[in-house]
Amino acid sequence: MSHPSESSGASPFPSAGAAARHPQDGEGVQEFDLFVIGAGSGGVRCARVAAQLGARVGIVERSHWGGTCVNLGCVPKKLMFYAAETGRAIADGPSYGWNVPLPEFDWPHFQKGKDAEITRLDGIYVSMLQKAGVTLFEGEAQLQGAQTIEIGPSALDPTRKPQRIRARHIVLATGSTPTRIDFPGSELCITSDQVFHLQAQPRRLAVIGGGYIGVEFSGAFRGFGSEVAISYRSAHVLRHFDDELRLRLEELMDLAGIHRHPHTLPRSLERMPDGLRLTLDDGTELAADQVIMAVGRHPAIAGLGLEKAGVRTEKGRVLVNSAFETNVPGIYAIGDISDKYNLTPTAIAEGQLLAERLYAPQGRYWDFNQVPRAVFYASPLATVGLSEQEAAVDHDLLIYTSSFTPMRQVMPHRPGKAFMKLVVDEKSDVILGAHMIGPEAADIIQIMAVAVVNGLTKTQLDHTLALHPTTAEEFVTMRTPTRRVAKGTVEALG
Repeated sequence: MSHPSESSGASPFPSAGAAARHPQDGEGVQEFDLFVIGAGSGGVRCARVAAQLGARVGIVERSHWGGTCVNLGCVPKKLMFYAAETGRAIADGPSYGWNVPLPEFDWPHFQKGKDAEITRLDGIYVSMLQKAGVTLFEGEAQLQGAQTIEIGPSALDPTRKPQRIRARHIVLATGSTPTRIDFPGSELCITSDQVFHLQAQPRRLAVIGGGYIGVEFSGAFRGFGSEVAISYRSAHVLRHFDDELRLRLEELMDLAGIHRHPHTLPRSLERMPDGLRLTLDDGTELAADQVIMAVGRHPAIAGLGLEKAGVRTEKGRVLVNSAFETNVPGIYAIGDISDKYNLTPTAIAEGQLLAERLYAPQGRYWDFNQVPRAVFYASPLATVGLSEQEAAVDHDLLIYTSSFTPMRQVMPHRPGKAFMKLVVDEKSDVILGAHMIGPEAADIIQIMAVAVVNGLTKTQLDHTLALHPTTAEEFVTMRTPTRRVAKGTVEALG
């Protein structure tokens, strides 16, 4: 797809840097150089950078400034992780001489604190946009053509008249929304959007889906003391992660008392006098106070008016090229709406790259094929680069592993081992992947990503002295490979 051409004639748009303001009802069309639909991580970055580079920019949000990540995803999820982790630390206290009884988890108190933090972050997003000179709108936005948008009434002001916007460049950044599957009683399920607003902690929780969301909620609520069962259709949780890492995670879930039901699908959900009853297709019946449907997310494109502008979609996602351009010149899409990477850092990077490409090319580059990922289960899991099964397709490998009890668990005798793994190309010695489950896994893998993305070798890693005593030192002290994987065969070495 070629780069959209700019008209050589007189532009109908205001010059860059013109003063931003809202039009009054019925005033007519307001015009921008760039207009962003969706104020999530990617949309906010794109709008802010473009405005700082001199463009006249507007942005519209229909529900939550900061998007899913801040309001219904990463941030509240990580706060839940910290809350559960604090409970485990208190439980370990007596073994370290702190004779403090373990109190009962106070869900309403946690919710109040979590909501206050999200409100604070939402305000920061709005403030950043305003300081950059971006004009803010609230309401439902719909494309009316290649350069025209109509903004309907907002939830805050449902009586406001529609507003018309024209922009040379339009960026679609509406993110994704929870996917629901249909079965008898499925309307009784909640999704991740509702979890963060529950009035009471479910004492019995059933989770449908073994991906990021299902695994993370299972770990958090089990940490709060809830009885947790998780059903998923595949053999193991977390598709697209290293197989050995997935097995290690399942061992930890079993130790935590989470009831796993692989190879199952929901058959029906019924309301009972004492709660809900979820029946799986193998006949298993699960009693629950809440059932979370965590079967994935899909691009939020409903109501955007893509057909009016002629924007092509495929399987529910907006099609874009490597420059984030749709098939319609001047219309772009970033973040989850294109269903490519579906991670906050990639959406932010796409927004940055697009704004710079349009208004001040920097030659900036990120490797979207080497994106570090983390799952904030009770014992967090993180990874960067190729899994062993992915790397074995094109490489002969040396696999290095280390499994051990983290020092913080020794005195409390808390079960569960940390696990670390390096996937190394045998011929070049280049580190193709790094994987970990255990304390501080996400922070450690963030640093290991520097090695993987920049093609460091195992020998270079070996030249690095260990920082002792730490968990991270294991990555620079694994000297002997565990096994060799070559031409479809596996040879044990360690």
